[in-house]
Amino acid sequence: MAPAQYILVSLPLRVFDDDPLKSLAATVGRDNGEVLPYPVPSFKIGTLDALVQHADDLEKLNSACEAAVSKVADSLRGILDGDEDLVAQQKIVNDKPTDQYLRSFQWNKLRYRTDRPLSELIENLRKDLQNSDNDVKAKFSQYNAIKTTLAALERKQTGNLVTKSLTPIVDPKLLVQDSEYLETHLIVVPTNARKDFIRSYETLAPMVVPRSSVQVAQDDEFTLFAVTTFKKTSAEFLQKCREHKWTPRQYKYVEGGKEEEQRELQRVEKEARKLRAEALLLGRTGWGESVMIWAHVMTLRVFVETVLRYGLPLEFASALIITTPKQAKKVKTSLDSAYSYLGGNAFGRDKHGRVTKDDASLTSEMAAAGLSVGEGNEYTPYVYYEFNLP
Repeated sequence: MAPAQYILVSLPLRVFDDDPLKSLAATVGRDNGEVLPYPVPSFKIGTLDALVQHADDLEKLNSACEAAVSKVADSLRGILDGDEDLVAQQKIVNDKPTDQYLRSFQWNKLRYRTDRPLSELIENLRKDLQNSDNDVKAKFSQYNAIKTTLAALERKQTGNLVTKSLTPIVDPKLLVQDSEYLETHLIVVPTNARKDFIRSYETLAPMVVPRSSVQVAQDDEFTLFAVTTFKKTSAEFLQKCREHKWTPRQYKYVEGGKEEEQRELQRVEKEARKLRAEALLLGRTGWGESVMIWAHVMTLRVFVETVLRYGLPLEFASALIITTPKQAKKVKTSLDSAYSYLGGNAFGRDKHGRVTKDDASLTSEMAAAGLSVGEGNEYTPYVYYEFNLP
């Protein structure tokens, strides 16, 4: 199933002879997308200069919303091992699947009162997004840290002789302990070099105790040997082992160490399960919160740009078009064909009837509308925003 592409549009009522939604649906075409009402409340307008500033602030906030939603989606995919069906089950907004929430969007007037100044609404949305983003990041950081700890402990239990814990493997009776002169070293040797080690270990360094080598354990790749040397030549012996690519292992016998390692593993496993559940719950909440905020930011963008483009009195129709990334181009072409004249001199038609842009006129039209003419702006002769969800 193709991912949904959402398009928000706003057009002045004067361009419609009939019901605006029916007219838009006819323009878009049934095969290209579904046209739904998208209610935009009436907000306090303020001055033209303030509106231009709001437009810039909302553009930045929109980018922050997009980034936050994307991060939550990535976090959910990570915790659910990339299972998109399970991820989709977590993508709930206001107790509804995300698509259903957008289809039935209503401005949350209790949380974001429409009688407040636009600057206050924008700031409240920014703070709410930041708080949600921080909460999700902090919890997933906790979870990832405990996952790393658990993976290290599991490697100690299940890895090869180079990495795994030696506590359950080494019999303390094999070790020379509490000697003033002697100490036992544990050396991991690739199994295919086993004969070479046995033949040569006594001559690697001075004062290696003859015939002290004992095979302690073996796995599919390596063999673990215990070798006793005099302490004064231990460093040289260990260095020679490393030169042969034989791995010395640090090990000190501790009474009850085996049981303590097992208890630590169980404790971390329990903590990881707890944090996973908390992270999943917060990921679900974070998705709902960030998508909800994004929808409100998009609504404000539609309102502000509608005022800048069409002026007062406010008489406009807004709609949500649901299509696919592939069909979105056809939707845009159809809308341009029907409403390009709203761009004044910035848009015209060639001899084949195709819509064309006059860049010089386009720049002046944008400036006159109070819109930034920065690089990367795709100007349309009507209010038009595309977005999709990860």
